Amino acid sequence: MKKIIFFLLIISACNSSKETNHEIHSDEAINSWLNQATIYEVNLRQYTSEGTISSFKNRLPQLKELGVDILWFMPIQPIGIKNRKAKGDTFVEDLSNPDYDKYWGSPYSVSDYKKVNPRYGTLSEFRELVDLCHQLDMKVVLDWVANHTAWDNPWIEEHPEWYTYDSTGKITDPIGEDGKSWGWTDVADLNYGNTHMRNAMIDAMSFWIDECDIDGFRCDVAMEVPVDFWNDASKHLKQIKPVFMLAESEAHKPKMFDSAFDAYYGWEMHHVFNQIYAGELSASEIIHVMNEKDSICGDHVFPMNFITNHDENSWNGTIKERLGESWKAMAVLSYSLRGMPLIYSGQEIGLDHRLSFFEKDSINWNRSNGNDYFNFYKGLNELKQQKAFSVNSPITCEIIGENLVQIIRGDKSKYQILINLNSSNSMAQKIIIPENYELLMQNGINENNELEQWGYVIFKERKN
Repeated sequence: MKKIIFFLLIISACNSSKETNHEIHSDEAINSWLNQATIYEVNLRQYTSEGTISSFKNRLPQLKELGVDILWFMPIQPIGIKNRKAKGDTFVEDLSNPDYDKYWGSPYSVSDYKKVNPRYGTLSEFRELVDLCHQLDMKVVLDWVANHTAWDNPWIEEHPEWYTYDSTGKITDPIGEDGKSWGWTDVADLNYGNTHMRNAMIDAMSFWIDECDIDGFRCDVAMEVPVDFWNDASKHLKQIKPVFMLAESEAHKPKMFDSAFDAYYGWEMHHVFNQIYAGELSASEIIHVMNEKDSICGDHVFPMNFITNHDENSWNGTIKERLGESWKAMAVLSYSLRGMPLIYSGQEIGLDHRLSFFEKDSINWNRSNGNDYFNFYKGLNELKQQKAFSVNSPITCEIIGENLVQIIRGDKSKYQILINLNSSNSMAQKIIIPENYELLMQNGINENNELEQWGYVIFKERKN
């Protein structure tokens, strides 16, 4: 095996390139419980064989042990029947159809903003679940679909002027800037030029804080809804309680993050992870993306970093399909970079199945190596709880050697992470860990003290 030997000098790295150094300042808009949090996405439908709130509640002790801080629930409202989809095709709108029970439809086709899907349970059961999460010191965030509704949402009949119309005078499904349909034919596009609709939407969001004491919203396709609405909504909601606002949007519209949102989707960084594994990009792209996002939005907001989520899993492939043997290295990156890491349902036991988006398709929790995955993510969550990994802690990122990433977190080089992101398996790199550093986590260090392809090492400076 051909080896590139690199001797790491911990205090000052030589031959470094494309360095970025961020000292993130505290911001009163970021709640203290966000600073070191890990967010966990709950796909309630697929989480248990029952797919109910009551059955999910039994899993809370495991999530507490895993060390997650925020539970993001995909939409829990009733799903529309009219134009319901199954595997991309419009589903027969017949409740007596034998396949109806199998095809639950898209959770993002909301037929009533202020109700709980009866398949999941009741409003009181969800309220009790939120209370229990709070007792366990976990926060609850609800997925919010503000861009569109189901075709049988009462608003369609009661307030047809609240919707967008096409050139033929009919209410339309969402249309892109190019004038073409997105293909989301199971939903109707809302008209944000209507003040009454805006007020009703904010009222519906307030309902879940008032009734269930939730702690924030993950806002679906946030970039398709006017920024001034999000500003108004966020201002109103934060007068009720200090809620967390997460935008399903990249940081490409600076005004979105002036006041409305606390965090954004790290979509571009996620794609960089995939492309590095495929050999299409070098590790230096990580620093480029970091710098670009901070130049757009500043440091008062932060990215949500991830290697999977419900969209990626259902539509683009499992972690194994997209990241192969690099998955641990990329997971470590998602925790080490500035931002909030995400864990998707089943990720903590090595989910290797594309969960259906429209069908009932339960997660198989009985995996032979599930404990190994669980302990890996538990270790990362424990690391995230350290002050050095908080959103506002200093971070330095360098590329040293051949696609070897070095990340330093905290003051005075308190924590250091090395990740070998070479897409060629011939690239092993020599590392030296000084005596005053404690090894915390590692994978891929061989007998010659070399960090193999996709290997990583995390170590901490010992106190004198």
